[in-house]
Amino acid sequence: MPLLELENVTASYGAVKALHDISLNVAEGSVVAMLGANGAGKTTTLRAISGTVKVVGSIRFDDRPITGLAPEEVARRGIAHVPEGRGILAQMTVLENLQMGACLRRDRAGIKADLDRIFGYFPWMSGRTGSTAALLSGGEQQMLALARALMMKPRLLLLDEPSLGLAPTVVRSIFDIIARINREEGVTILLVEQNAKLALRAAKHAYVLEVGEIAVSGSGQELVRNESVRKSYLGY
Repeated sequence: MPLLELENVTASYGAVKALHDISLNVAEGSVVAMLGANGAGKTTTLRAISGTVKVVGSIRFDDRPITGLAPEEVARRGIAHVPEGRGILAQMTVLENLQMGACLRRDRAGIKADLDRIFGYFPWMSGRTGSTAALLSGGEQQMLALARALMMKPRLLLLDEPSLGLAPTVVRSIFDIIARINREEGVTILLVEQNAKLALRAAKHAYVLEVGEIAVSGSGQELVRNESVRKSYLGY
């Protein structure tokens, strides 16, 4: 069974439908990418999974229904969502942001061990725990958002445009860390990403959304060879 399964999911904002009966699967331990133009429904798909938009249809996680659950209950099940724009708590310190990521946990020893693990991924954080998050660079804020999500110890990580607005060297660093998290910890990742080349290189499987529907799906390598995907998203 897949770790995550969406079947005939529809989502609307008022009278406007953002998703039209989409179905997709995410295998446990995999990295799956979603591509598409602005307004295609990628962000809405992540919101549907995390419970921040109402949907019709079936969403199952670890073979259990999560459709209609409150966001905090979805998080308790093991799903962490890093939204577009990072969503850090800007007036709190780096350490306070990380502690907020663990707010649903009660294992103090495990939280301390995971802080040390996070500092292994992001060594700069260990010397900046007292820094106000608003004063961090854009790349540092994105890393903090990712680190805060990891403090939840998720089985599934939803990432919405992690490269947005960042310098190429910072983007490569973040994608290297994402690959390590998947490889070393087995965290399943569903990735929405504007940089199609990076996304397809990172992903085992990918979906292309167009106006709220899945237009194409396949392995990352298959979509790289797909002529319409190359012309629309890869620029050649």
